[in-house]
Amino acid sequence: MADGVARWGRRTVLRRAALLGGGAALGVAGTTETAWIADRRLPLGGGPASATLGSRYQQVGGGVEVVWGVRTGAPLVALTFDDGPQPQWTPMVLDTLAEHGVPATFFLVGELARRHAALVRDRLGGHEVGNHSWAHHDLARMDARTAYDDLRRSHEAITAATGTAPRLLRPPWGHLGGAVLHAAARLNYRLVLWTLQMVEGEYPHDPAGHARRIVADVRPGTILLGHDVGPERRLVALRGLPDMISGLRAHGYTFVTVSELLRRAAVLGAAR
Repeated sequence: MADGVARWGRRTVLRRAALLGGGAALGVAGTTETAWIADRRLPLGGGPASATLGSRYQQVGGGVEVVWGVRTGAPLVALTFDDGPQPQWTPMVLDTLAEHGVPATFFLVGELARRHAALVRDRLGGHEVGNHSWAHHDLARMDARTAYDDLRRSHEAITAATGTAPRLLRPPWGHLGGAVLHAAARLNYRLVLWTLQMVEGEYPHDPAGHARRIVADVRPGTILLGHDVGPERRLVALRGLPDMISGLRAHGYTFVTVSELLRRAAVLGAAR
């Protein structure tokens, strides 16, 4: 049976190569070998794509929730910042938020949280922290053990730096793999992606224009992604942050942390 499946798979690969290349691809050395490499199965348990450890006992709780935003009629928006903390920009963001009385959720890189603990210590009152991996490597390429060890190390560093244990996870680049889900479940995290991202590259040297674009695109229940670390072009969003805050408030929006957004959405949903 397995040999029959293998022959079928090989015939399918060769047929597709012929269709795509008019038959010429069959004569290219290494074509079928490359196709076989691409077609190889990933590990059944414990690998980057698998959300199980195979036949081993699953050291997880009841499961893990993944959210991009919430559906609500209430004018709520959650402002989030990734990749920090860093001395260049994080204090500027915290100063702006403090000036305008806006709470936010910071997805911190564990290595940076340990290195720059003084930047966030005693400055995150009213804000929320989440885990953004230890060193901003791609968790979706890691096996289950490595992904868990990475997130656990970051968890401990963030807890030590901020005095608060993170309960949210945002994987770098939003890349999800089965091993990431498994590690998140073991750590009792909610997985938080985003609804809307800053588009700094479209508004070079125009903070006000970028702010207007974001204000126009936000909808109730939006989780908005920004960065307090990165290339200089991202400063367009941070310099326009006061206009963004004022613009959203003028449209009736209230800023909340991600956890508060999820809590309020659940309460509103239960009341219907």
